[in-house]
Amino acid sequence: MAGRFEILKDDDETYRFRLTAADGTVVAESPTFRHLEGVIAGINAVRENAATGLVVDRSTAARRAA
Repeated sequence: MAGRFEILKDDDETYRFRLTAADGTVVAESPTFRHLEGVIAGINAVRENAATGLVVDRSTAARRAA
């Protein structure tokens, strides 16, 4: 089974989504959105960009600067 996007509605009437792996592990959680249309657009953006996104390791630069 593939992972899934869960849409959540918070007490303050905002929305957010959570991406979970097949085993239920939370992989990512979004910021809040005022409208359901916004959270759906956020999910679509993650779907489109995640598969082709580059991995940029900024941890080594942060260690050198410290």
